[in-house]
Amino acid sequence: MKTLLILGAGTGGTMVANKMAHHLDPKEWRIIIVDRDETHYYQPGFLFIPFGIYSPADVVKPKRNFIPPGVEVIISDIEVIEPDQNRVKLTRDKRVINYDYLVIATGTQIHPEETEGMLNGAWHKNIFDFYTLEGATALARFLRFWKGGRLVLNVVEMPIKCPVAPLEFIFLADWFFHERDIRDKVELVFATPLPGAFTKPRASAILGGMLEEKGIHLEPDFNIGEVDSTNQKIISYDGREIDYDLLVTIPTNMGSDVIERSGMGDELNFVPIDKHTLQSKKWENIWVIGDAGNAPTSKAGSVAHFMLEVVIENMLRHMEGLEPLPKFDGHANCFIESGFEKGILIDFNYDVEPLPGMYPLPGLGPFALLKESPVNHWGKMTFRWIYWNVLLRGGELPFESQMSMAGKWA
Repeated sequence: MKTLLILGAGTGGTMVANKMAHHLDPKEWRIIIVDRDETHYYQPGFLFIPFGIYSPADVVKPKRNFIPPGVEVIISDIEVIEPDQNRVKLTRDKRVINYDYLVIATGTQIHPEETEGMLNGAWHKNIFDFYTLEGATALARFLRFWKGGRLVLNVVEMPIKCPVAPLEFIFLADWFFHERDIRDKVELVFATPLPGAFTKPRASAILGGMLEEKGIHLEPDFNIGEVDSTNQKIISYDGREIDYDLLVTIPTNMGSDVIERSGMGDELNFVPIDKHTLQSKKWENIWVIGDAGNAPTSKAGSVAHFMLEVVIENMLRHMEGLEPLPKFDGHANCFIESGFEKGILIDFNYDVEPLPGMYPLPGLGPFALLKESPVNHWGKMTFRWIYWNVLLRGGELPFESQMSMAGKWA
């Protein structure tokens, strides 16, 4: 009996389990998935909790609801991966699992302790994240009674999960304070290490223009070195200081600690992989999906979905003694909530930046690329149902893994 072991039952790991359960003969293969807890989080929904659009109940479900019958589920922390011995040691009962193929889907987590002063007494008091359920719900309680002041949104460093989420937050904050009739009492500042509002020039120009139109100050090239929570200011490495009354931060994002313990990652604990085949650069029977790898693309759920077919096909090819195909092109698309029940959609890959146009049907859409529209907002809001009912279960969506230029205006 051969073993496919999947580490992580988040978006990527759950989709792989569903797909491979259809492809592998249960008489020849056993599939095991390991995760540290029982709860699955719809992470894009964390963004909406501070503004009262979603409640915590809207973004959590049991992980076992989405894992197919016949797949063994183990709830345990992972002590270490030993890829040279093709085995993983768990903390639970000190169990050792030997594998033939390993899929790493351990994701990424925030590390506020990486920034000096971030945790010095004000964490979840007037310094908040919204990349965790705890942070988002604490921020929701704070905003319910906040009367105004300077709100600074700061991205500590790249890469981060969902690179558009900070923009969405500041856009939704503008809308939220308008709705509460205190927008004139709130100063919004977006401090980012990037040279503009986004990583890609054309999208950065458009999104930066939207920040300006909404009266949101953009502070580019701000590489934070320290949080002075006593005097309520953040300080960059070049000496710039920004005062705040409320700091919303996207802390350093890093891969799982077990990747570091296992000696398998880079300086941020991301596993080095071939960015086109998604195979480990060092161990040919190890594959990575989602945020856990160092592929230079967005760390977002849509990317894990576009990676899925490539990972599955290449693993199956490898099992048959064939070379993996370099088919993943870095495809990502993201709905960007812009407030007032409008949104923007961007679609891009390793080589092509976001362009205007219509998606997914050329000329018809219904979604507009790089342009605000109510349809884009409702696409974003509908996606939660699609995520729970189709995406996680390995269902098919009408989007190709590879990005298409059809319908885009270069």
